[in-house]
Amino acid sequence: MALKSTNIKIDENLKKQAQQLFASLGLDMTTAVNIFLRQAVREQAIPFRIGEPVPNTETLGALAEVAAMKKSPHKSRGYTDVDQMMKELLE
Repeated sequence: MALKSTNIKIDENLKKQAQQLFASLGLDMTTAVNIFLRQAVREQAIPFRIGEPVPNTETLGALAEVAAMKKSPHKSRGYTDVDQMMKELLE
């Protein structure tokens, strides 16, 4: 199999981070890119999910809390005065 060089442009910081990651896995950049390309060809797709990041557990909990507060606003306390809110929080 004949090898062919390919040039790509990537952010310098991203390249350094990727090189550190791949080195920790015992790979160099060329090997890692070849793994990606082979997997893409094998699957006939990008071999990982592309989309918005999935929120972590803490964020999901906060979103659920807000939804519950909207559903039952009488169960939560609202403030129009920051000083009063801080006073009650610190008590």
